[in-house]
Amino acid sequence: MIEIKDKTKCCGCFACKNICPQNAISMIEDEYGFKYPNINYNICTNCGLCEKVCPIINKKQESNEKSRAYAAISKDENTRMNSSSGGMFSLIAENIISEGGIVYGAQFNEKFLVEHSRAETIEEISKFRGSKYIQSDINKVFKEVKRDLMQGRKVLFTGTPCQVEGLISFLMKPFDNLYTQDFICHGVPSKKVWEKYLEYRKKEDNNEPNKINFRNKENKGWNEYQLLFEYKESKKYIDHNEDLFMKAFLSDIALRDSCYKCEFKKKHRISDITLADFWGINNVFPEMNDEMGTSLIIINSQKGNKILKEIQDKAILKEVDIECAIKYNKSMIQSATIKDNREKFFENLKMNNFENLIDRFIEKK
Repeated sequence: MIEIKDKTKCCGCFACKNICPQNAISMIEDEYGFKYPNINYNICTNCGLCEKVCPIINKKQESNEKSRAYAAISKDENTRMNSSSGGMFSLIAENIISEGGIVYGAQFNEKFLVEHSRAETIEEISKFRGSKYIQSDINKVFKEVKRDLMQGRKVLFTGTPCQVEGLISFLMKPFDNLYTQDFICHGVPSKKVWEKYLEYRKKEDNNEPNKINFRNKENKGWNEYQLLFEYKESKKYIDHNEDLFMKAFLSDIALRDSCYKCEFKKKHRISDITLADFWGINNVFPEMNDEMGTSLIIINSQKGNKILKEIQDKAILKEVDIECAIKYNKSMIQSATIKDNREKFFENLKMNNFENLIDRFIEKK
């Protein structure tokens, strides 16, 4: 049975929970706000499936296929404006749904916590658009994906690299009708830190938001994006480099233990497609930088190439050497660096006002 002795060896992908035939595994939040498997030994039969599907215990080799990289922009200006970068996720998702398929992705729930869910219509995929800088709760989604695949439905699963590898490990065999898309991940911050921040924001604004957008482009465009908190009768914009939660996120002080030794940072991935912001676009293709967002799309498989061909007329694409793309997107291959004061930061999370916490533990630039 699976046993977590070293927290850097668990990415919280939920594969073990989803595979357990006895429902003996619960994902329990630790004192830092990250979920880890907890086994009910009274009903566990020691079948070993949980260890068999763990993507960290059972590391997959990098793909042998040569990846190809592109700078990409959706021609749909409205979709692009409402996306984190160039709007390519929406084109991919719409392509799957137009063929009767299903899309799985991360959305905010009513409490503005992040969870994976399912979409069957083009209208529904809007909930998956935009960056969400908290680890999403997979819950039983891997089981739902398998059910859809077994019924012959085409499925697109989108998530962090560890979630994609967790799903592929859980399935135990390839499915021709499964398409996977990960992204270049900086790391996942603590749910407890996010909840603490939401409490602070509520007190500061004396209001409950009905929409949060981490990467709003309305006022300052893509490079200088703002956080948007939308209320019933007003909007509040906060520069991302001034926002307290973003300071914690970008300083790497509040990430999951496994993010500092990420097993999924690699160039040739087993996902079909990798998406990211194309940081450095101004140096590579300045003509594609109009401040409204440019995607980096990396094609890792024949299935990924098939999708790209099907959506290429709806996008502006320019191929780029993958090494050049990675040069400006180091998070693809490099883990975050752990901070010496990370433990003290979490120890003080409950006791301190959020603003005081950030002032005390985050270096001012």
